[in-house]
This record gives sequence, structure tokens and C-alpha cells, in this order.
Amino acid sequence: MNTELVQKHFVVDDEMIDGGYMQEVITPLWWGVSIYDGETEMYDALEHFTEPQKYVWAIQWYKSEVDNGGHDQFFYNHTGIVWEIALEGLRAIGCQSAAETLEEAAQRLGGSPSMDREHRWLQMERHNADFSDLDRAFYDNDAIIDKALNNYISSNREAFYFDGDVMVPDYMAMDGDDLFIPGFSGYATGHGSSCSPADYDDFDE
Repeated sequence: MNTELVQKHFVVDDEMIDGGYMQEVITPLWWGVSIYDGETEMYDALEHFTEPQKYVWAIQWYKSEVDNGGHDQFFYNHTGIVWEIALEGLRAIGCQSAAETLEEAAQRLGGSPSMDREHRWLQMERHNADFSDLDRAFYDNDAIIDKALNNYISSNREAFYFDGDVMVPDYMAMDGDDLFIPGFSGYATGHGSSCSPADYDDFDE
């Protein structure tokens, strides 16, 4: 499907941060950083953003996938490319238990899951890892991670401020100044929850 990109103005300010809208806060990265085109392109795009933004972005990808289908889905999908940043991020926001869960998941794939998706598939096939206990450990920490993310964003708010244009697929742009936010659905007010970022990958292919 050929998708036209359109320019939408987007602002991350104190009102959004204080409202606890974690997904909206990282909207500039959500549309500005591709996880689908390899390690080099991803890291080049991340150079335009702050370290706290990178951490929250990667953790949100990690959370969305594990919540949707466990660590197996996270590593199988393109999202597995962010595992190292997500691990650093979990440590940075003070979620050591969750960081240990992700680190153990990586160990079960040999200690260093590949940034290349197809190579990662081979690692998964070779190690045949069972992540079920780690999935349960993650779910036990899910609410703790959310609280830590909100606190981290609030405490580092200057790193998240944004006032600029974002290029998005035309079918994601709503009327006027509204913008569809994957993970929260609807508009940039944070209301609703009919869509998850995991819905945009292909675990079920």
C-alpha cells in the first residue's frame, strides 16, 4: 500500500506531561524514528532526540509488544531492535526488577539478540527459549513501570518539550490539528484505547 505522508504540527508541553499522556509525549519519535529499516537508520534518526525521549520511546515499544504477545512477540517482531535501549531505559527510570526480566530474556537468546530481524529469528529457533515465566514477571511489574515512566517524564520534562512538525501517514491525520496516536487511539487528547502499537507489526504472518 502506497501511503502519502502529510505534515502535522504537534506540541508536547506541561499540560500534556502533567496529564500523564506517555504515548503522546513521544509522538515525535513514534513517527520520526523507524524500527523497520535497520539499525543504522534507527540510530541516525534517534540522534535528533534526547536520551530521556529515547528511553521512554523504547520502553513503550517493549511494553506494547510484551503486553500484546509476550517476549516471544517482542523479539520476533521488528521491535526487538530496541531491546538494548529499552534495557538502558528501564535502569534509568529505576525499574531494576523489570530490567532484570528483559536482561534474562536476552540471555535466553544467547545474551545479545541481533539487531537484524531475520538473524534474531535464527537465534530464537536455535535457543528455543521459553519466556512464559518472564512474561508473568513483566506483567507483575507493568503498573510499576507505568508509574516510573510518568515520574521520569515529569522529572525530566525539559527533555520532552516539542513544538514542531511531524510527518505522518495521511490516514493517521485527523481533521484540523488532531493527530491519531497509536496506542491511545482517537485524537491527541489521550482519550480512548482501541489501538495498540503492536497492531502495526506482523507477528501473525
